[in-house]
Amino acid sequence: MMLEALAQSLIRGDADAASRLTRQAIEAGVAPSLILNEGLLAGMAVIGQRFRENDIFLPQVLVAARAMKAGIAHLEPLLAAAGVKPVGKFLVGTVQGDIHDIGKNLVSIMLRGAGFQVIDLGINVNARQFIAGIEDHRPDIVGMSALLTTTMLQMRTNIAQFAAAGLRDQVKVMIGGAAVTPQFAVDIGADAYGNTAAAAVDKALALLASTPV
Repeated sequence: MMLEALAQSLIRGDADAASRLTRQAIEAGVAPSLILNEGLLAGMAVIGQRFRENDIFLPQVLVAARAMKAGIAHLEPLLAAAGVKPVGKFLVGTVQGDIHDIGKNLVSIMLRGAGFQVIDLGINVNARQFIAGIEDHRPDIVGMSALLTTTMLQMRTNIAQFAAAGLRDQVKVMIGGAAVTPQFAVDIGADAYGNTAAAAVDKALALLASTPV
């Protein structure tokens, strides 16, 4: 019942309750992995589903994300000590020349809610910075975002640079943004395209399942 209450606190977007209930579960001796999976992630899964179905919108997702952050702050040291691994590692950034980040930030929130470790490189990220991120963090998936038709062409350049650096076969590449289309993803050799934050999570999980261990 404690974990169900924790999940409900996320669904309500109650950060104070999420923090308190997470702390209480830890003090009661509940395994950190159970608190994460059956409490925090269970609540965010409901948020993700409702967002997909247009039952809730961006403000509610952001409030739920704040509640999850409040809970996860208590759990992160315990999860690290217990060797609990995320479902996958996702490196994301808005490409060079583009400073738009609302979509990227929302995708990052939804990915964290699905259990991913997200490394956010920020905005105006060039190919060299993406390559450094891949080499440093060894992500499963690299996500690139662009809002403009002019900047989305940088995605093609980046993928070519990943290949030139010998890294293309080591990661899956996902792209998204207002200007991006499924056909463009195919044309530049990306592995997936997400037209919404919720779709991006589904595609990321599908890519993860297809990645050889």
